[in-house]
Amino acid sequence: MKWLKDNGLTIALLALFAISIAGHAWAGWLTAIEESTRHGQDGPTLAGFLGGGEFLSTVFENWESEFLQMATYVVLTAHLFQRGSAESRDPDNPERPDDEAPPGLAGKLYAHSLGIAMTLLFLASFVLHWLNSARHAAEEAQMHGEPAPLWQEHLGDAQFWFESFQNWQSELLSTAVLVVLTIYLRERGSPESKPVGAPNTATGG
Repeated sequence: MKWLKDNGLTIALLALFAISIAGHAWAGWLTAIEESTRHGQDGPTLAGFLGGGEFLSTVFENWESEFLQMATYVVLTAHLFQRGSAESRDPDNPERPDDEAPPGLAGKLYAHSLGIAMTLLFLASFVLHWLNSARHAAEEAQMHGEPAPLWQEHLGDAQFWFESFQNWQSELLSTAVLVVLTIYLRERGSPESKPVGAPNTATGG
């Protein structure tokens, strides 16, 4: 079917996402049951686990880092160069056809709409990670008979930033590695790679 061919990349990625988040949920639930059993408590139901702070915090913690990676990549590649990389514009000829911003405020916003959208998705994921991480911290405190921290206080908690930075660093490193490897390596047929016969000094896909 033409529709499947035209949309195969998105369909495949969403299917892999669905499988991955189902595996994430299932494995996380079993881990939560094991942890509860170790403390002599009843484990959560699957629905209770999926709606709890622990699971949702891990979901948005990862989405946050992915959207940070994409937002950073989109914005930096509009302004910075890496000679020889398929992920960069040519520093000697950076202008592209049909790349002028339409007149007016709406045109300027549209000209930067991808970066804006990715940044907003990062910020939304960051806030949802923060709030659900605070919920999880409150749930943990309640389980141990301790006072629950306020969500405002949780923003300054080292554990929250440990969760964020451990993902941010890996995403930014992997992006830098991709930028550099596309100078020297090829993947035939991929738009993320230069043509197999292109010299290493060639810049852009």
